[in-house]
Amino acid sequence: MKKLLLSLSIIASFTTNAQWTSQATGFDVASRGLSEIKIVDANTVWAVAYDGLVTTNNIQEFTRTTNGGSLWTAGTIDVGNNALSISNITPVNGTTAWVGAYDSTAGQGGVFKTTDGGTTWQEQNASAYNNSASWFNVVHFFDANVGITMGDPIGAGLGEYEMYRTTDGGTTWTALAAAALPNPLSGEYGYNGGYFAIGDTMWFTTNKGRIFRTNDRGVTWTAFQSPLTDFGSATDSGSLKFSTASNGCILRTQGTTYTFYTTTNGGQTWSAGTPFSGTRRILSYIPGTNTIVATSAAAPVGTSVSTDNGTSWTDLEPTGIDQRGANAFLNITTGWCASFSTDPETDGIFKLTGQLDISNVTQTKFKVFPNPAASTVTISVADVDTYNLSITDLSGKVVMAKLLNGMDNTLDISNLATGAYFFNLSAGDKIEVVKILKN
Repeated sequence: MKKLLLSLSIIASFTTNAQWTSQATGFDVASRGLSEIKIVDANTVWAVAYDGLVTTNNIQEFTRTTNGGSLWTAGTIDVGNNALSISNITPVNGTTAWVGAYDSTAGQGGVFKTTDGGTTWQEQNASAYNNSASWFNVVHFFDANVGITMGDPIGAGLGEYEMYRTTDGGTTWTALAAAALPNPLSGEYGYNGGYFAIGDTMWFTTNKGRIFRTNDRGVTWTAFQSPLTDFGSATDSGSLKFSTASNGCILRTQGTTYTFYTTTNGGQTWSAGTPFSGTRRILSYIPGTNTIVATSAAAPVGTSVSTDNGTSWTDLEPTGIDQRGANAFLNITTGWCASFSTDPETDGIFKLTGQLDISNVTQTKFKVFPNPAASTVTISVADVDTYNLSITDLSGKVVMAKLLNGMDNTLDISNLATGAYFFNLSAGDKIEVVKILKN
């Protein structure tokens, strides 16, 4: 299925401003790919591995960096049963992360936590997902304390989605009441790892083409019908991505037909859909913007970028380069893209160095004042009705994300710690980053 990457290509350049720089993921065997990359901050990243030579082999492995990728340390996700598949990983810092695991035949499964950087893993909420109808799907933590797990519906009749919430890092879990969740449709179920989260908002997708969403860290949920009939069948599937709690997209696959949809209200309604014009189809937003990066591990391999929310695409790399897999971005200058390991010291992942070429993005004149500020700031911009705001600290962590309306907005920042912050402002193809000092 894949070729081994040659170590001759240490740097793959695709713009005058940015390039993918190869880093070694530390696996002892060749051809370890990465199915998922999760960025905590500019220094801390975790990734889940798969066997790139025999993709049906089930492996329980991860890799992690705490210094921006200068050193990656690979390890085993020991959940006590090597037959379990890993659904997803959700880290909160360099030592603490959770994974979901399930039996690909029997379902069930559960959630496991590490607090020592992956050296050991302990099962949490062991009494859950033991019903004969249980099937664990995803786990997500919003911070070190608040987390949610989601599994398929269980119980009599249509049952209810089996979901649990914790507010103490997983020490105790509480089943979500039926009133907090929309009822499942007949025969409806979720998907392993089939979710997306940003800030306090999380979405998961189902085989009926529905999207479940929470805006309050899993306390309450609503459900919306997407344009798809299914998010994971052989004939109709789709990937769901968001850049803010409001702005998102779906890339739909129906055989060799690809359709692109967008939403501006968090998935409640979707655009009519247009033929997807890009040549690469593994998509990730630059958080808080309308810029989408697309990669591909199959022909044509490489990287593409859209600065207008998927309307048009620019291919940034020539043909004949190394494969590009799953990707993730912290901001316009920090991101990683999956590759395949050659040996512990060679290859496995690419890091973005420099800034993505967004030369065709229109700069607008957002004004943020006063600067420095103590408790409130005013954001002013002309000729823009709505715009997205994402505030990040110096580590790259998103500390606030909002959709704002009107020409002038006063924003309360009194809860932010003293220090420097980047206000990432975007409206359509207009993007601006303003550095603000908080007193």
